[in-house]
Amino acid sequence: MSDKTLTIGILKTDDVRPQLVDEFGEYPEMFARLLGELDGDLTFKTYDVQRGELPESVDEVDAYLITGSKTSVYEPLQWIADTEAFLRKAHAAKKKMLGVCFGHQLLAQALGGKTVKAGQGWGLGVHHYQLSDAAGDYGQAGEDFSMLVSHQDQVVENIPGAEVLASSGFCPNAMVKVDDHILSFQAHPEFTKDYSEALLTLRREVFGDDNVEKALASLRDDVSFNRVTKWMLQFFRA
Repeated sequence: MSDKTLTIGILKTDDVRPQLVDEFGEYPEMFARLLGELDGDLTFKTYDVQRGELPESVDEVDAYLITGSKTSVYEPLQWIADTEAFLRKAHAAKKKMLGVCFGHQLLAQALGGKTVKAGQGWGLGVHHYQLSDAAGDYGQAGEDFSMLVSHQDQVVENIPGAEVLASSGFCPNAMVKVDDHILSFQAHPEFTKDYSEALLTLRREVFGDDNVEKALASLRDDVSFNRVTKWMLQFFRA
């Protein structure tokens, strides 16, 4: 995609369940596989922020990616507060940051928005979204795309100045950007259908039988893997 090597710092905010690691790897490996398939000039550096690892300087790498997590961003945990402080520094420096699920919610919370447990309940399986008028860099307004999801929390107030690029009836703030340096998704571009199915099966008691069965049925739908990955790379490379 480019002959310029780009280093992406992955802020790892969760561990994959031990039963699934051998088959699927940890989240940074999922992102490296996803992005590396389309852009061979990327390198990655992982910061395990749950365990206190944060960059000493916002300029240690070219851009940041904040992963998903089973933790809620509003839990009173020191590592969350420390990560928010780092995100505020990176935002002030206009450093490129891409947030995914928990990362999407944490960026909002750190930079003046708000995340809560959503009244809509669990979002699971394949969800469909429509691009907004603000999404001209990504496609035509009203165009549909689909992604895999696993979330109970949602952003209810965006970062001041943010533009909503895509939404659905279930998730109004599904894809958001701030200027040219923040892009975030409520969904999980790094999930595969196999991983989503394994996670649904493993967490059936948490999600509930009805939710799991509907989500498993939705896995028959197409997912816009390639398109969304290209959007992510377009963002990092711009």
